[in-house]
Parts: sequence; structure tokens; C-alpha cells
Amino acid sequence: MCLPSGTTPAGIYAEMSRSVRAGLASFQRARVFVLDEFGGLSPDDPGSSRQMLRRQLIDAVDLPSAAFHFLDPGDSDVVRHCRDYDAAIADAFDLVLLGIGLNGHLGMNEPGSPMDGSTRRVELHGATIQSSARYFTHQNLPHWGLTVGLKTILESKEVWLLANGAAKAEIIQQTVRGDISASNPASLLRRHPDCSLFVDADAGALLDNAGH
Repeated sequence: MCLPSGTTPAGIYAEMSRSVRAGLASFQRARVFVLDEFGGLSPDDPGSSRQMLRRQLIDAVDLPSAAFHFLDPGDSDVVRHCRDYDAAIADAFDLVLLGIGLNGHLGMNEPGSPMDGSTRRVELHGATIQSSARYFTHQNLPHWGLTVGLKTILESKEVWLLANGAAKAEIIQQTVRGDISASNPASLLRRHPDCSLFVDADAGALLDNAGH
């Protein structure tokens, strides 16, 4: 599976951890890939995707250490590193969890990202940079990162798109009701054969029942 970090999936990860502790689920046969990673940070920065996902889920479940795959922006050959990451993914993900950016980005696939894009280095939009500030205790906000590409996301077997809070209401409305276009990467998921959208009341406030 391919998993993001951050505040949006926190509740799901807490329930996953509880299920493992209760003996209802196991990660023993799972493989987990981090969706994206900020560039220009120390590997042990608490705000990195790798470290956040460790705290939120990985350290609380029975996933074998070798089955946790993460991106390393500090690699001396980022192009090769991204190519190797794709090779490790190999077959399509069984499940991808995604948050949605205020501009519709998925992972770090900003508006205009190629639909056939693979894992690669990307430059972050200004709004994304500012949104990342909540993860850090310092002012060294990342301006670039590495991300799994839209091609890999769209080829996955199942996708869960998650959104909560009133700030996401407008982009959720555009994603569900607007044009399907790379200018809103999240809208491309409407063509996915098995994608589910999960929103709270605030994030879904601008949706009506028509068309559902």
C-alpha cells in the first residue's frame, strides 16, 4: 500500500493500530511505501513524511522493518533513486490513501503534473509550501520534494481520497462537480474504477445529493 503522512489520515492510522493491538489485523505480510517526501530536510526531521508516518502508524504495528519503503531526497543520485523506488513498487498498489491539497494536488503532484508521471523530484507551489509549515518547528520550509507519480496512483487497484475541514469544501466541490483535468489532479480520480471519497460534514458542505 501507498500511504501519506499528515493530519488527514491520523484517525485511520489510529484505528489501524488499534486493530493490530486487538489481534484483528496484521501487517506481517504487508509492504508500505511512503507517498512523498520533503526535500532539503535532515533525515531525522520530525516533520518529514518518513518520520511522521513512523510515529502515526509504522512503530505501532507489526510491519517488518524491511517492508517499510521511503523516499530519500538526500540520495546523491535522485533520478536513480526514484527509478529504483518505482522498481520496488513493481506491481500496482493494492491500496493508496490520499489527502487532497487546497489546489487539488495529490501527494506532491501539483496542478499540471503529467498523468503519465512516475516517481520524481518536483517543485512545490507557494500554497503547498505555506501549508507545510504546520509540520515544522523551524523556518526552513521545503520548496521541493519527491513524490510517487500520477501514473502509479491512477494504476492502483483501490484509492481512498480523504478530506476534512471547511477549508477543503471548495476543492472537494470542484473535484466532484468540476471538469476532469490535470489542472485539478484530484479530479482525475473520477476515472478510477475503484476510488472512494471520504469527507466530514465541513469538507462536504458544498456538495448536494444530486448526482450521487
